[in-house]
Amino acid sequence: HLINLSDKPKWFTEVNPEGKVPVVKFDDKWVPDSDVIVGIIEEKYPEPSLKTPPEFASVGSKILGSFVTFLKSKDPGDGSEQALLTELKALDEHLKAHGPYIAGEKVTAADLSLAPKLYHLKVALGHFKKWTVPADLAHYHKYTELLFSRESFVKTAPADEK
Repeated sequence: HLINLSDKPKWFTEVNPEGKVPVVKFDDKWVPDSDVIVGIIEEKYPEPSLKTPPEFASVGSKILGSFVTFLKSKDPGDGSEQALLTELKALDEHLKAHGPYIAGEKVTAADLSLAPKLYHLKVALGHFKKWTVPADLAHYHKYTELLFSRESFVKTAPADEK
């Protein structure tokens, strides 16, 4: 079910008291962690594989923390913007060498985990800070175009309304 997060139905808060999304029911158990959900799906449906090769599993892993720090920052000189740019440039360089996805030609769990975070980065920083990812990070932009245009992403992405 898709639910309105601003007006969560009673059944949702009963099965998922923290109210986190996504949440999926597997074998009569509700699972509210996207990485665990991907692992369960991978186990139940091994083909096509979404496994990320171990050497690429941490690619992009520091972006969310850097994004949140920059978003919350009130001091333009505190280095938080530069820290985020450093992480985005590292992802761009990785994609230049290995892309178009984190592990090459095929999308993996790492890409699917990173996609909503990058979408939130785009929307939140654009809205609250009037900030956009620099255009010269061409591989990053191609990557987000690929991810954000996937049917599964389009069908589940939140509206970027203000």
